[in-house]
Amino acid sequence: MVGPRHPKSPIPGSRLSGATRRSALGLLLGAPVLSACAGVQQGLSQFSNPFSSSTPPAQPAGPQQQATTAGTGGVKVGLILPLSAAGNAGLAAQSMRNAAEMALAEFQNPNIQLLIKDDNGSPQGAQAGAQQAVDEGAEIILGPLFAQSVPAVAQVARTRGISVLAFSTDSSIAGRGVYLLSFLPESDVNRIVEYSASIGKRSVAVLVPDNAYGNVVEAAVKAAVPRRGGRIVAFEKYGADRATPARTVAPQLGSADALFIADDGDAVVSVADAMTAAGANLRNIQLLGTGLWDNPRVYASAALQGGLYAAPDPAGFRAFSGRYRTKDGGEPVRTATLAYDAVALVAALARTQGGQRFSSDVLTNPSGFAGIDGLFRFRADGTNERGLAVMKVTQGGGVAVAGSPKSFGA
Repeated sequence: MVGPRHPKSPIPGSRLSGATRRSALGLLLGAPVLSACAGVQQGLSQFSNPFSSSTPPAQPAGPQQQATTAGTGGVKVGLILPLSAAGNAGLAAQSMRNAAEMALAEFQNPNIQLLIKDDNGSPQGAQAGAQQAVDEGAEIILGPLFAQSVPAVAQVARTRGISVLAFSTDSSIAGRGVYLLSFLPESDVNRIVEYSASIGKRSVAVLVPDNAYGNVVEAAVKAAVPRRGGRIVAFEKYGADRATPARTVAPQLGSADALFIADDGDAVVSVADAMTAAGANLRNIQLLGTGLWDNPRVYASAALQGGLYAAPDPAGFRAFSGRYRTKDGGEPVRTATLAYDAVALVAALARTQGGQRFSSDVLTNPSGFAGIDGLFRFRADGTNERGLAVMKVTQGGGVAVAGSPKSFGA
C-alpha cells in the first residue's frame, strides 16, 4: 500500500468531497468546455494499439535528451517518456510531453512542477530517470510508456513509497502502487458485451488474433459474456491464415446473433472478408469490436458497416485536438490525452487532497475521475476501468449509438 490510510478524508468524485468531479480532475479548470471542434479524428489504433508499445523499438534511439522541468509549483512530479526513441514511439512521446505542458497551462495556478526525464526507450533509461526524479523530490511518477520499462520504474518508486501512473497497455505489469492510465482492452470488451446483451445479442461467436492482445481479449470476453447471461457459440484464434478459422466459424453463425472480431485496420477487414468468402452473411448478424475499430479502413469496409465497438466518445479528443493545434501547431497523437489527464489529475489532487494527495485511497476512489476521454477509475490491482461510448461503423466514421456513462456503478 502506498501512503497512510485516512478513509474519512475527502476524495475527489465522492459525495463527501467538497470538490465536484470536474474540479477533482481539473480537466475543465481553465480549459474550454468540450465542444465538437473541427479536426482530424485519429484512430485509437494509430499509437494505442494494445501491446504495440510493450517493447522498445528495434531501431537505434537518438541521443538522450537533457532533463527539463515545467511549472514552478511546490509538488514535484516525475514524467518519464521515451523522448529520444526511434520512429513513432519518439513522436508519440514528444506529443505526450506537449500535452502534459498544455495541461499545466490550462490548469489555473497548479502547484506542481514536472520533472521531465527521457528514458531513451529502455528499461535502464527509465530506471535512471525515475531515480533522478525521486532524488529531486518527486512525490509520484507519470510514465513510462513501454511495458518493459514499468517494473524498473516501479522498483525505484516502491523504495520511496510513491505511486506510478504508467501509460502501458499491458495489464500484466500493473500491481501494488503501479496504476495504468491507458486504454485497456478489458474495458472495451466489457462495454461492448454489456451493450450487446442489453439489445438482446447474447449468443456470440468470437474471432481473436493469436497474439498477446488476443490472449487478453480472450480472457475478458470469456468472462464477460456469461456474466451478462450470454454464451459463446464459437471461438477461434487466427494468425496469418484467416481463411481456415473463418471456415470453422462460418457454419456456426446460425446459432449466434453476434460476431465479435478483436483486431484493427487491415486485419479486421481481412477477417471479415474471409468470413464472407467462407459463406457467412455478415448482414444477418451483429458485428462487435473493440476501440481498435476506430480506423479509416474499418469505416471504408462494406462488410463492417453497422458494426458496433466500444471507444471513448470522440468529442473529447476533437476538442482537445483543436486546443493542441492552437498551442503547438500540429496534430496530437491519440495517446496524448493520457499525458494531459495524468498531469491534470495530479494537479487537482495536489490542490484538494493535502498530504494524502497521491495515496492509494485517493487514487482508487471508486467514483473515479472525469478526463478528456470520459470517466476513468483505478482498481486496487493497478488496472483501470473506463466509461466508454458505443460507436457504430458508418462510411462517414464512427457514430455514437450509446453515450459514455455519467457515473460508475458499484
